[in-house]
Amino acid sequence: MLKKALLVIDYTNDFVHENGALTCGEPGQEIDGNIAGHIHEFAHNREDIFFLTDAHHEKDTRHPETDLFPPHNIIGTSGRDLYGEVEKASGQYKNEPFVHYLDKTRYSAFAGTPLDLLLKERGIRELHITGVCTDICILHTAVDAYNLSYPTVINRNAVASFNQQGHEWALGHFASCLGATVY
Repeated sequence: MLKKALLVIDYTNDFVHENGALTCGEPGQEIDGNIAGHIHEFAHNREDIFFLTDAHHEKDTRHPETDLFPPHNIIGTSGRDLYGEVEKASGQYKNEPFVHYLDKTRYSAFAGTPLDLLLKERGIRELHITGVCTDICILHTAVDAYNLSYPTVINRNAVASFNQQGHEWALGHFASCLGATVY
């Protein structure tokens, strides 16, 4: 049986809440129940779930995103808290051995994190990627997953972006260039 894992990427207040520092707004909020549903499904089957959250330091002038985006997901702020139903589902399973929380400081959930090592230790061979932003962190994570030979599944109703054109482009790119299953 092919072991799979759910990745929930950057589904935080700063990226989803209407007052978030770098919010997707309504598109991000609309996928809340879908991601929570995936969390419950994976938890029911005791399959690994990884919550990967952007982590920035206040007034960090050396980070490459500093000139691209307003400050967001600052360590120690509520902007880094998970949003809505996803936060509730996370809380429900947070002490389970199959639930993992990792901070990340780059777009890809693999860059500078032990994600690949943790997946390999658990024998995981397929990744189901959810969260935001489709054309930034989801895209870069999917590219790295491809380069590491992980088959990838993307549910179009469990990813969103503040850029609808970029969102649609990324969905096509996942299927046509990365061989991902997009449904």
